[in-house]
Amino acid sequence: MLKTILKIIAGLLLLFVVALFAIPYFFKDQITAKITSIINEKVDAKVSFKDANLSLFKNFPNANLTLDSLVIINKAPFEGDTLLAIGELDLKMSVKELFKDANETMNIQGIGTKNGVVNILFNKDGLGNYDIAIKDDKPATDNKDSNLSLNIQNYKVENLRFKYYDETSKIKLVLDSINHEGTGDFAASKLDLVTKTTTKVSLDMDKVNYMKNVALTLDAVLGIDLEASKYTFKENKALINQLPLEFDGFIQLVDDGQVYDLKFKTPTSSFKNFLGVIPAAYAASLDNVKTTGDFTIVGFAKGKYTETTVPKFNIAIASNNASFQYPDLPKSVQNIIIDTKIINETGVLNDTYVNLDKLSFKIDQDVFNAKAKVTNVTQNAIVDAALKGTINLGNLSKAYPIKLDKPLSGILKADVTTKFDMLSVEKSQYQNINNAGTMSLSGFKYVDENGKALNISNALVQFNPSQVNLKQFNAATGKSDISVTGILENFYGFIFKNQELKGNFNLSSNQLAVSDFMTTETAKTDAKTPQKDAEAMKIPAFLNCTLSAKANTVLYDNLTLKDVSGKLLVKDEKVTMENVKTSIFGGSIGLNGSVSTKGKVPTFDMNLGLNQVDIAQTFTQLDMMKKIAPIAGIINGKLNSTIKLNGNLTDEMSPDLTSLTGDLLGQLLSTTVNSKNSTLLTALSSNVKFLDLDKINLNDIKAAITFKDGKVSVKPFDIKYKDIKATIGGTHGFDQSMNYSLKFDVPAKYLGTEANALIAKLTPTDAAKLENIPINALMTGNFSNPKISTDMKSAVTNLTNQLIQQQKEQLVKKGTSALTDLLNKNKKPGDSTKTTTPVIPTTKEEVKTQAKEEVKAKATDLINGFFKKKKTAEPKAETTP
Repeated sequence: MLKTILKIIAGLLLLFVVALFAIPYFFKDQITAKITSIINEKVDAKVSFKDANLSLFKNFPNANLTLDSLVIINKAPFEGDTLLAIGELDLKMSVKELFKDANETMNIQGIGTKNGVVNILFNKDGLGNYDIAIKDDKPATDNKDSNLSLNIQNYKVENLRFKYYDETSKIKLVLDSINHEGTGDFAASKLDLVTKTTTKVSLDMDKVNYMKNVALTLDAVLGIDLEASKYTFKENKALINQLPLEFDGFIQLVDDGQVYDLKFKTPTSSFKNFLGVIPAAYAASLDNVKTTGDFTIVGFAKGKYTETTVPKFNIAIASNNASFQYPDLPKSVQNIIIDTKIINETGVLNDTYVNLDKLSFKIDQDVFNAKAKVTNVTQNAIVDAALKGTINLGNLSKAYPIKLDKPLSGILKADVTTKFDMLSVEKSQYQNINNAGTMSLSGFKYVDENGKALNISNALVQFNPSQVNLKQFNAATGKSDISVTGILENFYGFIFKNQELKGNFNLSSNQLAVSDFMTTETAKTDAKTPQKDAEAMKIPAFLNCTLSAKANTVLYDNLTLKDVSGKLLVKDEKVTMENVKTSIFGGSIGLNGSVSTKGKVPTFDMNLGLNQVDIAQTFTQLDMMKKIAPIAGIINGKLNSTIKLNGNLTDEMSPDLTSLTGDLLGQLLSTTVNSKNSTLLTALSSNVKFLDLDKINLNDIKAAITFKDGKVSVKPFDIKYKDIKATIGGTHGFDQSMNYSLKFDVPAKYLGTEANALIAKLTPTDAAKLENIPINALMTGNFSNPKISTDMKSAVTNLTNQLIQQQKEQLVKKGTSALTDLLNKNKKPGDSTKTTTPVIPTTKEEVKTQAKEEVKAKATDLINGFFKKKKTAEPKAETTP
């Protein structure tokens, strides 16, 4: 019997568990449809979510509906703007809500969100993008047809980012990493809401940053009166960074705004409160810090916030004769006096003013004082300030836990007064800015994490009524020394309005190493094998200045440039170089051009003039020139050249050769060739025997070169070697591949012993009549492994045939002459041979034919005379008298 009961219970439990899994599948579509219908009925915006999941386990015994990737996109006038994007929205409800009909009200008991973003925008017309509720003509109290009831008992927000921007006031507020939760019975008209909140606050007003990632924490019990829309602080504990504050009073929502009646103060008067204002990243731990004196913040805000008014408020920050010393540091900060007030007495925001009546502190014997007043804050802020005192920078890290790998050193002195208004700053109306005094820095030394030291021996800034004059700046770092003087024309616009920093400067240097001003970073590849890579240099967008520079020596890579001078114009992330000159490679180089880092890829555009530079050094030490003309490195002599080129730059600010486009015109002066240093010329010499490349004179040779898409094209040009003429032209790639043709016009005497033996048999007159022989050579492969082919063999064969033909003709002429002489010799005087009347030829063809026949006849007679035996002369018969 017991076993049967246990089996029944086990079966029921199993059935219950299965039901818990199965029920969500039956009701998922129904719940999703209802939520979608409710949203579409209430919201005038584009709402979407990827998926909806129903679970009976997540918040058992309640049901849980999760919407994934919920997004709300605004319609006009904020078309396309994202109002809300939530990674996960959880709605908690009773299981019985699943069994209600579609027209019945659904009660939501809990809400939770994860990984969300809220963007609140106000345009120039004062409209807010959050007002997306569909306008209902029914009275506000008529909610009988509502399908959704928020009987919330608790809610939770995890990792929410809230952004607020008002185009009119230029106020930008960001609450980042919001984690907030609250518990209370919202079904009651009056309740106590227990909340916990953490976030980081950033605030900007009209391009000026007032707070950046300030940590806020608030644990509070809020008394909520829903009928009166009143929220009262009961128990609370707030932290701004590490500064504790307590609040008392209420905020009430009314038809035309909000009513404030709040008081706040620090719970204690310990000076540790002041250290708590400083962000934790810079303040270190406040444990065991010894303090004397007090620090208090006391304030109130009372009145109505509307479109035209703000509550009256008064915030007083005070400290008197205080000090602090960190336990592990040798020095203390003493005689600290702070007297600051932020006040509004009228309820008009522009009447707010800030009085820093006194800020003073002492480290060792050095005292520093400051005071300032800011009025007319929203329309055209007016600033009146003064700084006076001395700070030994070496004592800062000894009195305050500044995180530096190496301590600072140097003496900063200031005695400056200034008065200006922001509108004059914005419009560069320098006549309305009144400055006076000086600021100096001496003996400054800073060592970065890589061990590179910056030493500023002396720097002096003079503040004039409308300018900031850099009277002196002498510094050294690495192998470099610089001295700079000049004028800053828009110092306050740069500081307060993010405007361009304008100025004109003069720089001089005995030696300037470019590498001293390049930054490095560790590549994030393998922690075990870190390596240093040069950062991509970026020309600052805020710079708009002119720099006239002179340097005795500039070190760049493996190059040493002497007597460098020129002008640099920096504007719009671009440096324009004018009349830059330098002595290098035994000659000089002039440069005009520009470098821009405004785009994704930095670019350059240069015009170079090379005058009397050493060819070998130029084309072996400059990587770009080595790629353009690799063969030039084995030429000894001088070069005059003009080069125009443009292209992209690498992160190291070196030319990206694959993007190079331009042309080069060059003239060689007093040049010789050292072929032993060239694999290419050695291979050419072995294939073209008649050339002795070491004896080639390239004086006054002019060459035209163009380069594009990684290819270099050399326009054909002529060179002379003895009485040989050569024409050279072709292309090669920056990858060293090549395709060059050489055309030689070669006298026959250079074409080998066989040809010379045949030429020796010719008469001087006939030898002079020989034409030069064209010989072609083709160079392919690459410069380190060249392939040389010529038509030398066929040229020599043709020459040999020509010489043999000439010798045949010479023999024929000799034979003809000999026959004529022999015939004339054998003809006896008074020969009674019958004389025939000669036939006179009348055409050219007849002349040739007759000549051939005569030669043939005479030749036949001659041959018969040579090859017939002569008859023996018979004795004459005696005549009998």
